[in-house]
Amino acid sequence: GELVAIMGPSGSGKSTLLTIAGTLEDATSGDVLIGGTDVSALSRNDQARLRRRSIGYVFQSFNLLAGLSAVENVSLPLELDGTPGGKAAAIARATLHELGLGERADHCPDELSGGECQRVAIARAVVGDRRLLLADEPTGALDSVHGEAVMRLMRSACKRGVAGVVVTHDAQLASWADRVVFVRDGRVVDQTGSAPRRKELLVPGADR
Repeated sequence: GELVAIMGPSGSGKSTLLTIAGTLEDATSGDVLIGGTDVSALSRNDQARLRRRSIGYVFQSFNLLAGLSAVENVSLPLELDGTPGGKAAAIARATLHELGLGERADHCPDELSGGECQRVAIARAVVGDRRLLLADEPTGALDSVHGEAVMRLMRSACKRGVAGVVVTHDAQLASWADRVVFVRDGRVVDQTGSAPRRKELLVPGADR
């Protein structure tokens, strides 16, 4: 699985690109293929089923369920996919522990800080048998230590064959990616190859 970072100025279409890739918004032209399936040919119910089973999505607003604890938020998609409750909870706790939230696993979102909620949302996105991981500014509310923990978790998912797409303004975060794509005014204007140099991250169009 490849990890791709998307960079560009505010309003350039980065988040819109993610929502289209995540089947939350229809593309006005072109095709979106996930696992070889043209998502535009699917019914709304089939698109929803595809999202639940195959796509992990980290929203800027987290979208956690307020009445559930952190571990319950993370284990819910596993249980919906048929994983027994005890096993789902164990997987959720292990993932939260990896993100430094082991002691906060039984707290509800209103008892957690913004950065903690962000890590819960990331844990929820990476658990299970996902084929595509989409993250919109996943480290925006995190310090560098927890930000690196998040990126290590995403890289680990990609090593298992998951494709990852991360929207970011952070060149340091983008340096974790296999490829960096630059967008402006809704169009791809440039991209680096693997292991981009810092100059390439800061100056789209720089000599390779």
